[in-house]
Amino acid sequence: MKNSISIKIIFLFYMLASGLAVNSFAQPINRKAVVERHTIEIKKADSLSSLSIGNGAFAFTVDVTGLQTFQEKYAAGVPLGTQSEWGWHSFPNTKQYKFEEALKSYHFNGRDVSYAVQSSQPGRAKEAADYFRQNVHRLQLGNIGFELTKKDGTLATLEDITGINQQLNMWTGEIHSRFQLEGVPVDVITYGHQQQDAISTKVVSPLLQMGRLQLRIRFPYPNGAWADAGVNYADNKLHQSTLIRKNANSALLKHVLDTTNYYLGMQWKGIVDLIEKQAHYFLVKPQSTHVFEFTARFDANINNTAVPVYEAVKENSITNWSKFWRSGAAVDLAGSTDTRAHELERRIITSQYLTKIQCAGNQPPQETGLTYNSWYGKPHLEMHWWHAVHFALWNRTGLLQKSLNWYPKAAHFAYDIAKRQGYDGLRWQKVTDNIGRESPSSVGAMLIWQQPHFIYMAELCRRKNNDSKTINQYKDLVFATADFMASFAHYDSISGHYRLGKGLIPAQERFKPEDTFNPTYELAYWFWALRTAQDWRLRLNLGRNEKWDQVMKQLSPLPVKDNMYLAAESAPDSYTNPIFITDHPSVLGTLGMLPKLPMTDSAIMLNTYNWIEKHWTWKDTWGWDFPMVAMAATRLGQPEKAIDALMMPIRTNTYLPNGHNYQDERLTIYLPGNGGLLASVALMCAGYDGCQVINPGFPKNGKWKVRWEGFVKMP
Repeated sequence: MKNSISIKIIFLFYMLASGLAVNSFAQPINRKAVVERHTIEIKKADSLSSLSIGNGAFAFTVDVTGLQTFQEKYAAGVPLGTQSEWGWHSFPNTKQYKFEEALKSYHFNGRDVSYAVQSSQPGRAKEAADYFRQNVHRLQLGNIGFELTKKDGTLATLEDITGINQQLNMWTGEIHSRFQLEGVPVDVITYGHQQQDAISTKVVSPLLQMGRLQLRIRFPYPNGAWADAGVNYADNKLHQSTLIRKNANSALLKHVLDTTNYYLGMQWKGIVDLIEKQAHYFLVKPQSTHVFEFTARFDANINNTAVPVYEAVKENSITNWSKFWRSGAAVDLAGSTDTRAHELERRIITSQYLTKIQCAGNQPPQETGLTYNSWYGKPHLEMHWWHAVHFALWNRTGLLQKSLNWYPKAAHFAYDIAKRQGYDGLRWQKVTDNIGRESPSSVGAMLIWQQPHFIYMAELCRRKNNDSKTINQYKDLVFATADFMASFAHYDSISGHYRLGKGLIPAQERFKPEDTFNPTYELAYWFWALRTAQDWRLRLNLGRNEKWDQVMKQLSPLPVKDNMYLAAESAPDSYTNPIFITDHPSVLGTLGMLPKLPMTDSAIMLNTYNWIEKHWTWKDTWGWDFPMVAMAATRLGQPEKAIDALMMPIRTNTYLPNGHNYQDERLTIYLPGNGGLLASVALMCAGYDGCQVINPGFPKNGKWKVRWEGFVKMP
């Protein structure tokens, strides 16, 4: 007994020394059991239930056959995409558009400022803006599926597939697909490599020996649209696909699109015929076997290392996924009697899996990850908080740092924006591309809430590592970020305060930039970020920045009316104008995403929360709004409301059988919702700085049994 107590005490001191929140002396969670009780099972073909494998920088999405066999049938659901963080393409700039042509000058705060916006007027300015919104765009790299033939020689359709039984074991990354074609069984196992952009499959079926099951490889051309599901096979003459090498057990294909090219390496076991059926359309036909193993790897350049065999990819996937799940934090809700507990736990597990394969790369992800293009495949930096902050809160800070380390590479573009607009420091882009170039956007160019995100994420890394190396790694960009924030704040001599705006759109995108100033959430975030940057200076013994102090000291107070916080000081009708009670209720981020600040009154925020909960137009919200509301409820000491928010029965809070957060027919997956869910759960379990309540976001009504380990407290 004494030894057991000693071990627990040692474990407690280890957790505290590591900066981790401590739940209890409970036995470690059986993480494998928690994950595997949410193994995804698909029993019928459903275009919204496709499954993905991936490694954070590459993802591959499959239908019920375990590969991308019926791509067109799934295009309007969760598409069968193949995307990487390196796969980008531009259509030729035949009219020689220049980015400067997309700039428009506005007169704000006594001077002219230029913004990259979409022109509403026809002509070259609009054409230039449209071109740079469309280019560069992320590529759908290729489609790898089965070519299934029926007895009568015709190709099988999705309706011909019966006996469907498909499982995704998230503990191992294995997709096991069983189905039948005209009564003949097919068994398919699919894995994704965790360091290479490769997938591997093992097929067992009499159809192989019958010559009725072949692998099909097709290369699409970008459709140039806002969304791209990778099914454009109509522009064959605009690109080239070539077999450049074939050996006994391997081959290499090259795909060329304008100035972009990349490679698909293949490896198989056994004897195959490799046939070019038509342009961009290849068939791999196994000879005299009922078992076939195949690996495909996508590379930006010729890769002279061998494509790994199936068994190697399988072992790599199992080993690395086990390592992932055994790292960081874990939550176990078993034993809870609230009827929502099992579903919440399912969302927690599937969201960890999805954000690991879709959002854990070396660049900020797009909102639809590596499955299909939305907004031409471009990242939105105001969403990076929702994609990645949870990694740090779940004690997987290294996954956050991978994409955070992209910012130094993109910083010179942000410096250029600030300089062009007459501000100090750097202004982080809203809509950007893989290297950091700004994309024209009439809303995005006016947003500012992405600006403090870099400081927030860098601070999470500092809190985790607690070393001078981390501070020195990020300090220059932290300070440059703060310099812009201080110079953007405009001194109003009439009120004697610095104000934000005019010339901005808040996170709640319902306000005109020409009229809007002092949004509540942005004011609080400005203060928090400047104070945090100042703390970094003090840690480096640099002394205080006088300009930052001046802005913080004289920053406009949070606007209040009728004992509630307004969305913005410029909108006294925040709660009477119907248009202003739609979209994001971002005022709640003031004491949800952010901690209690000297300028924040909890009683006023609770009044605001209660009004919003009752009157908001919830059908016109987005997936990350519900986690944000849950965070606010947690900090306000309202755990019942936190659960109600997370589990609100609204379409945009739907989580599909594959775990994806569904929004609508246009955005069938929305990863900021998944990441936001994980961030809110971390706060609801471990709390925040100064919080003394155990599981502050879960009701104390006897219906919730919450065990967790490894979380980091939120600021």
